[in-house]
Amino acid sequence: MLKAKHIDFTELTLSGGFWKKRQETNRNVTACAVYERFRDTGRFDAIACNWQEGLPNRPHEYWDSDVAKWIEGVAYITARKKAPELEKIVDETVDNIEKNILPCGYFNSYYINIDPDARFTNRNNHELYCLGHFIEAAIAYKKATGKDKLFSLILRYVDYVYDVFVKEKSAKFFTPGHQEIELALFKLYKETEDKKYLELSRYFIEERGRHEEHMCLPEYPNKIYPDEEFQSHKPVREQREAVGHCVRALYMYSAMADLAGELDDKELFNICKTLFKDITERKMYITGGVGSDRYGERFTHAYDLPNNVAYTETCAAIAMMYFCRRMSELEIDAKYADIIERVMYNGMLSGVSLDGRKFFYTNPLETDPRLLSRYDIFDEPPTYQPIQQRVEVFECSCCPPNILRLIASIEEYFYSVSSDTVFVNQFGAGELDCGNVKITQKTEYPKNGDISFSVSGNIKNLAIRIPAWCDNYTIDRPYEIRNGYAYVENPQGEINVSFEMEPFFVQANPNVIENGGRVALCRGPIVYCGEADVGTNLRSLRFVDDNFIEEFDEEIGAITLTGKLEATEVKENFGLYRKYTAPDTEKEIKFIPYYSFANHGEQEMLVWFNI
Repeated sequence: MLKAKHIDFTELTLSGGFWKKRQETNRNVTACAVYERFRDTGRFDAIACNWQEGLPNRPHEYWDSDVAKWIEGVAYITARKKAPELEKIVDETVDNIEKNILPCGYFNSYYINIDPDARFTNRNNHELYCLGHFIEAAIAYKKATGKDKLFSLILRYVDYVYDVFVKEKSAKFFTPGHQEIELALFKLYKETEDKKYLELSRYFIEERGRHEEHMCLPEYPNKIYPDEEFQSHKPVREQREAVGHCVRALYMYSAMADLAGELDDKELFNICKTLFKDITERKMYITGGVGSDRYGERFTHAYDLPNNVAYTETCAAIAMMYFCRRMSELEIDAKYADIIERVMYNGMLSGVSLDGRKFFYTNPLETDPRLLSRYDIFDEPPTYQPIQQRVEVFECSCCPPNILRLIASIEEYFYSVSSDTVFVNQFGAGELDCGNVKITQKTEYPKNGDISFSVSGNIKNLAIRIPAWCDNYTIDRPYEIRNGYAYVENPQGEINVSFEMEPFFVQANPNVIENGGRVALCRGPIVYCGEADVGTNLRSLRFVDDNFIEEFDEEIGAITLTGKLEATEVKENFGLYRKYTAPDTEKEIKFIPYYSFANHGEQEMLVWFNI
């Protein structure tokens, strides 16, 4: 079933432009910033397994995953260019794992430190989730550095898990409460070619929903959560709608796609297609963010996409990219790369500040600092309001290292290859060298849509994605459009492509009741928002026309747009209510890329404007 395979990120070198700049910030700032906060909060000390009652920073059950993702991010960074100081931290951490791993192969800093007799008794306590992230980190670090100590240690742990869950069935649950190990085991299978790991991944997928495995969440210890929250309400082959916790779901769907491709399982692939359609056509924000509800961090019902309380966890956006990348390997269709582009420039990238030091866990589409004072008299607000400024670390800090590892390997999303075709999925200046094929891409994308390809080597077709947002484009060679790609036969030499990149308005499905009579402003792949002290409420503005002045902003790294809107002025004699009169004042407002909001203090922000 596998139709195309994504080219490894190490075979593409970014030479400049948007993502090169982000990667430099990721390497020079984000990697150290995340480590420092994880060190300060005790995450790295926990790996040493010497915590005692009365000491600060009591280890938590998911801390190992934070450290593992950071290690994986460092591996991708050092695969490009050695980073001795970061590598030293990793090696010291691996030494601590080696010192404390149990004779059976088990390692989890929480259970070794806090509750050594309760291994594999609490389905929700992230043991297998943490192991999954250690698997990915171990594979990445071995490939990047040649050091295999962590890899060997984690293999021992995985073998122990296989014995406990498959052979002995001695655990108190059958499948992970938080999926992730499933996709990691598939990576381990591809790395080792040991089918035992494929079998274990398949076991965790196929057994899901076949057993009584009810769970409580820590914040609600007396309430059993619905099985839908953990995608355990029915076997995966009977699931047709994306439900429950978004990150858990999308990690699972990613593993399902992996298995479908490897086993040529058309039934499983079609289920993945159905789930993809449900998400992208009924449950996804214009930014590519998913998960509208804070309670359960979950998918809710179709078209339930509130703006000011949108949860849209950064990790969910990243997981959506994982799922789409795998689906694009199973079906040649540009729709998967279109969604990846939407997420990577918007719902994922908003999760990190422009300087690379601070992060959003949630990414709302509308903010107003005044709402934060509504419940000042309460110790804990009775209704959820997202934070409006990024922070350096969270109590649950899964998103910062997830961003670190994704941006460090962003090239993985740019190209894929079949037997006779190289697919251009994303755009950015760089050189691809994958053996017998070399492609140089020159562009300032997304500043503009002009792209030049220089192609050499043994390649029959170059298939260039035509972005879904683009209505007009030119290609200076003969081509044939198939499933959203422009196929250029015998592409050796230079190929020039130009995507017309004008600002345009987007309206939502009428069933999205929050956005009735409103539009969002986009240009190319980027969603824009308004954020400024414009002398009035952003919600009182409405577009006059679609004429905009475009200006490249070096700080933001993308085009900013200035346009005119009508405004209802709030005057002293307005009162609380008055008869309606049409707005008589025009305002000029600067629109900025959504991902760059909240970088200059707390301000009102809006994506959807009145018309």
